[in-house]
Amino acid sequence: MGESESSPGSPRRVAGAPVGARRAVAVRRGPSSRDFEPNSPRWLRSMAGVSWRLLVVVAAIALVFFVTSRVQLLVIAVFIALVFTAVLRPAVEFLSRLMPRGLATALSLLLGILTLVGMLTYVGVSVAGQWVNLSEQFGTGIEDLKNLLIDGPLPFVITNDQINQWITDGQAWLQEHSGELAGQAAAGAGSVVEVFAALALATFCTVFFLSRGADMWTWFLNQLPSRARTIWQTAGGAGWYTFSGYTRGTVIIAVSDGALAFILLTIIGVPLAAPLAVLVLIGAFVPLIGAPVAMVIAMIVALAANGPIQAAVVGVGIALIGQFEGHILQPLVMGKQVSLHPVVVALVITAGTLAAGILGAVIAVPLVAVAWAVFSRLRTIDPPMTEDQEDESLEDVAPIEG
Repeated sequence: MGESESSPGSPRRVAGAPVGARRAVAVRRGPSSRDFEPNSPRWLRSMAGVSWRLLVVVAAIALVFFVTSRVQLLVIAVFIALVFTAVLRPAVEFLSRLMPRGLATALSLLLGILTLVGMLTYVGVSVAGQWVNLSEQFGTGIEDLKNLLIDGPLPFVITNDQINQWITDGQAWLQEHSGELAGQAAAGAGSVVEVFAALALATFCTVFFLSRGADMWTWFLNQLPSRARTIWQTAGGAGWYTFSGYTRGTVIIAVSDGALAFILLTIIGVPLAAPLAVLVLIGAFVPLIGAPVAMVIAMIVALAANGPIQAAVVGVGIALIGQFEGHILQPLVMGKQVSLHPVVVALVITAGTLAAGILGAVIAVPLVAVAWAVFSRLRTIDPPMTEDQEDESLEDVAPIEG
C-alpha cells in the first residue's frame, strides 16, 4: 500500500516515512487561545505584560502606604526601637560577657537614655543661661547687617525705608495669621503627647529586641513553610546588616561632625560653641536637610556675636565639614552597608519629605537602602550566553512554517 494505515488512537504516519524515523509530523489540533490573539508585534505584547505587572506592584506599594498611614504611631515606634537596638546592640553584646544579658540590656538602655537626655538638657540650659546677652548681641548684629546691606558693595541699592517696610510687612503678616499659628501650636501640643507615647512604646520594644531578639526572629522563621525559611533568613540577614550599619554609621558621622563643628566655632570665638555643636550632631541624623539648618542657626549666632564676616567664615567652615563628611566619612564608614548613589539619596529624601514631612526624610534612606540590599541579595543574574546557546534560543522562538 502506498499509504500506511493507522488505528484511530495512534499517531498518523506520513507516507514513505520509515518506521522509527524521528521526523516532524504535522498534527491537526483544535483551535487555541493563541489563534485568536490579534496580530500584534512581539515587543508590544512584552511591554503589555511588563506594564500590568508594574501596575500590580504599584498597587501593592500603595496599599502598604495606606495601611501604614492608618497605624503611623505604631510604625514610628517600631522604627525607633530598631534604631535603638542597632545602636545599643554592640554595647549589650560586650556587657553580656560580664553580666547576665537582661542586666546588660537594662544598663545599656539606661546609659543611652541618659546620654540623649543629657545632650538636650545641656543645650537648653546653655541657651537659657546666655539668652539675655545673646539677644542683645543679636540686635547689634542685625544693625550691622542692615548697614552692610545699605552701604555695602552690593550691585543693587537697598534703602533703610525698604528694610523697615519688610519688617512692617512681617509684623503685619504675624498679626493676620496669629490665629492659625495658635492653632498649629495647639496641634503641636497633641503631637508632643504622641511623641512621648511613641518613645515609651519604642523603649518597651527595644528591651525585648535587645534581650530576646534572636529568639523572636527564630520563632518567626519557624512559623513559615520550610521551603520559604531560607529565603526569609537570607533577606532578614541582609536587611539587618544594612540597617544596623547605616544607623551606627550615622551615629559615628554625627559625632564626628559635632566634634569638628565645636573645634571650628571655638577657634572663631562664637558663643554657645558646645550647644551649637550638639545641634550640628543632631542635625546630622537628617540627610541633606539637618546640616544646612544647623549651619544657618550657627551663622545667625555668629552674626549676632561677631558680625557678618565671622558669620560667613562659620558658613564656609561648616560647608567644608559637610564636604568632608560626604566624600570621606560616609564612604569610609558606610561604604559597604549602604551603596546608594547620591542622586538616588536626594530623590528618596525628597519623596519621603513630600509623603511624610521631616519624618519621611529621616526614614526614607534607610528603608530604601534595606530594600535594595535585600533585592541585591536575592536576585540571580543569568550568566552570559554562548553563541551556541543564542542559536538554540533563536530556533526555539522561530515561527513554524507550513
